[in-house]
Amino acid sequence: MSSTRGDRQLKHPQEAKDSDTLQGLVGAEPTDLNLAELARLRIRYRGFPGADTIQTQLETVLRQWQLTEEELFAKTREIHAKGGIYVGGSNKPEEEDWS
Repeated sequence: MSSTRGDRQLKHPQEAKDSDTLQGLVGAEPTDLNLAELARLRIRYRGFPGADTIQTQLETVLRQWQLTEEELFAKTREIHAKGGIYVGGSNKPEEEDWS
């Protein structure tokens, strides 16, 4: 009998950096940038077999902002349609990393 428990312990290569980002979102307001960051991380970790702490934090922030994933993605599609969320200034990540 094989266990999938080991699969649940996988570490995502961006987990440490993403954990810092999520810590900044917990307790924060749902600004355009924060919504975009949460959506980006939801996509990154969707179906990922592990990163339980990240997965829990993602759910916590969604509940905190009283959003479903569908509502989050609808809002961020509107934000990205306006453009400029990650362009120039302090809103631009050091590198764009959607993996």
